[in-house]
Amino acid sequence: MIELFGYLGSTLVVCSMLMASVVKLRVINMIGSVISGIYALIIGSFPLALMNFCLIIINFYNLYKLLKSDKQYDLVQGNMKDDLLQYVLQYYREDVLKYFPEFDKEKTEADTAFLVCCNGNPAGILLGKKEKNGVLEVVLDYSTPAYRDCSIGRYLYSRLSVEGIHALRYGGQSAEKHVSYLIKMGFEHVDHTYVKKLSD
Repeated sequence: MIELFGYLGSTLVVCSMLMASVVKLRVINMIGSVISGIYALIIGSFPLALMNFCLIIINFYNLYKLLKSDKQYDLVQGNMKDDLLQYVLQYYREDVLKYFPEFDKEKTEADTAFLVCCNGNPAGILLGKKEKNGVLEVVLDYSTPAYRDCSIGRYLYSRLSVEGIHALRYGGQSAEKHVSYLIKMGFEHVDHTYVKKLSD
């Protein structure tokens, strides 16, 4: 049983390296380090325990930096012809297709584009088709791996009403892939789509 406990810690540390999200990587790695550190103390391996203790401190410090509230977000409105937007879509192309397999930046019908930057770095993209009643049919709502803590979505949704968008509608295959995220962000399930009102 003690060895299984040690294997569990090692497995978590290794699996953490497979996480695309830096936050998830740090959390899982820290849990694995705690388990491995306890295991090392049980078997009397103090150098291994010391190493894991150091990893716990490093992970905790980096998590604190990632999650503290001094992130400075900026919203930039553009269009599909913007060079920066095209660059970000191309750079993260494979990751985008994991979550939006039907998305094709060359064939998209999106006529509205927003880029969210965090401290000057591109962090999120929202593309959609805007209707006359102020509803945006979401085509792509993507956050880069380092910024998947929902803070981008909260910032973005709080700013869209100023841009004349009063509701978001999320449908198709992408909606089914993101049900947990949509519910967490306050979307309601309406007639096979997910809708979020941004203002009355």
